[in-house]
Parts: sequence; C-alpha cells; structure tokens
Amino acid sequence: MGMTDPLGDMLTRIRNGQKAKMSNVLCPASKLRANVLEVLKREGYIRDFSAAAGGERGPDFKIELKYNEGEPVIREISRVSKPGRRVYSRIADLPRGYNGLGISILSTPRGVLSDNEARAANVGGEVLCRVY
Repeated sequence: MGMTDPLGDMLTRIRNGQKAKMSNVLCPASKLRANVLEVLKREGYIRDFSAAAGGERGPDFKIELKYNEGEPVIREISRVSKPGRRVYSRIADLPRGYNGLGISILSTPRGVLSDNEARAANVGGEVLCRVY
C-alpha cells in the first residue's frame, strides 16, 4: 500500500532524527521532497542532502541535519496543507511565523519557494509546511 502523505513522512523523519541527535537521516526520493529540501538548505535549516542508493523501492535522500551548540537548528517543523485539507494563501494573507524568525514553504506556479522568496516574486500558492 502506498504512502498517503510523503512530504509529511519526510518532515517526521527530520523531526525524529533531530530529537535523537542523529547526524543524518534517510528518506525516499521524489521531486517535491527535493524541492523542499533545497529550500531548507538555502534558508540554513539543514547542512545538505544528497542522493543515496536505496533498496528495492528506489533511491533515497541522505539528509544531513544541522545543530548549533548541540541544539537542533530546527526547533519546530510542521505540515500545514495535508492531503485531506489543502491550504492555499495569497501572499498578502500569509502571516509571518514567529515574528519573522521562522519560514513557511509554499508550492507556487514558480516552484517551491520560502515565504520571503514568494513575497519578493509576489506569488501565492499552497502552504506546504512551517519551519522554526
């Protein structure tokens, strides 16, 4: 049986890996996951990610988690738009998370962007997740 929320699964793997103080975690590869990981890397929440040889199910991503003085850089990561309830937002209606310290990741017509990049491009879209 297939997975119903692949992005939510990846976010949970990152959350659990950081709680367990792991240096890296593995998750199945997909284009959406790669785009979200690219935004997380660009914004400084993870060190890097790379393709790793997977098992019979296909390739994996090896995600290198980031820590600052022993504490995880990602304090909170949560899914906003879920398979049962999609959340869309115009850029004017998108709230700033944690007084500008956190980011929201959006799927827009111009690709997967952070909320700051979406504001600069003046495009809205589906709010995938929030990171703080």
